[in-house]
Amino acid sequence: MAEDIPLRIGIIGGTGVEEALGAEAGRVVEPHTPFGSPSGPITLTQWQGVELAILRRHGPGHGHNPSNVPYRANIFALKTLGVTHIIATGATGSLDENVHPGELVLVDQVIDKTFRRAGTFYDRAAVHIEMAEPFCPVLRRWLLDAAGRLRDEAGEPVTVHDGGTYVCMEGPAFSTRAESHLHRAWGAQLIGMTAMPEARLAREAEIAYALIALPTDYDCWKPHETYGEHGDLLSQIMANLKRSTQMSLALIREALADVAALRRRPSPAHEALKLAIWTDRTTIPNSEVERLAPLWGRYFP
Repeated sequence: MAEDIPLRIGIIGGTGVEEALGAEAGRVVEPHTPFGSPSGPITLTQWQGVELAILRRHGPGHGHNPSNVPYRANIFALKTLGVTHIIATGATGSLDENVHPGELVLVDQVIDKTFRRAGTFYDRAAVHIEMAEPFCPVLRRWLLDAAGRLRDEAGEPVTVHDGGTYVCMEGPAFSTRAESHLHRAWGAQLIGMTAMPEARLAREAEIAYALIALPTDYDCWKPHETYGEHGDLLSQIMANLKRSTQMSLALIREALADVAALRRRPSPAHEALKLAIWTDRTTIPNSEVERLAPLWGRYFP
């Protein structure tokens, strides 16, 4: 029965997520992978009976800049721990006047402008996954339903945008103004540095993945003078980040209160490799099959 399908949700976020969620006491593991160690220890815990695996993307003390996050190790480690779905959060800049700092966006599209990061697990085979819909529609629908029930401290509905295109730049420097205007001309709503290759690797690992974007400010297309002095701008950015982080955690808590929809409906990501392995499997060395067995082992005799 669908209700008996194992479910473990990975949460990739910032420092202190487990405490902010009110997660139960769990255990900390530090798995090693063929791609090295993940960003930091992973906390295995529960929230209202739901199994969770919580990882800080940038590691303890925010030590990894976006280009140096060990994305492959992170996703591989979560896969070996039985994670079936990932909810990720990440700070972004807004490219859209109607996406206000401090709100939330459930991203539905991404434009990848990164160029320094290993973007696949499968260096020794031709594996072509479908990425037309890069964020899991089942997971997004589940989060959107929870967003409809969410209220702020004043009892008002919380603004959670249904969809938005995220431009993932390499960083770590922010955009030039010319780049910011270009991204707006592309029709994007958000600019950030961490969605890719994280989302693609999750798909390669057959893990459903959704991203809650946290706009902290308008990107540099909008003159900062409208915010006041530089110090005021920084304090506003930090205040927006704190507010949107709290709302994202409230959204995750609200969604975790009812995971029946995730148990009933498998994600398309859960069979992402079914038609994606183009290399003749008899020519792939057994050592490589075994090295990546947690990812693709079920597709080999």
